[in-house]
Amino acid sequence: MINIDFDKYLRTFNYDERVAMKIQLPEMLKLYREDKAQVIDIRFNEEHAAWQVGIGQHIPLNELPDRLDELDKDKTIVTMCPHYDRAEIARLYLTMKGYHSRYLTDGMLGIANHLRGDVARDYMELLEG
Repeated sequence: MINIDFDKYLRTFNYDERVAMKIQLPEMLKLYREDKAQVIDIRFNEEHAAWQVGIGQHIPLNELPDRLDELDKDKTIVTMCPHYDRAEIARLYLTMKGYHSRYLTDGMLGIANHLRGDVARDYMELLEG
């Protein structure tokens, strides 16, 4: 695995990276449907026990360093949490570890807000494969 130096990352950070580090729900679902993305729910165990959105593997942020072997290096790793603050931290960590990673800007609350009517039906069909 390639580790990226944080100083180097900051020195090369530009507008392209600012865009590339983010992903919105429609694009994430497209990549997921095409089996090109692995979605990681990085919330705490208690949050995950209270509610889920039906997509994503649960790896709490504080367990991520010990569970890197569960990630697919050939896929884009999409990190998500209720908003995006912890997902952004996880994305940066994974980037430093050499993964291609992005964070879900909509957050999991954005997924819940998006799932209405026909959209909810289509989402469930996607999950059921």
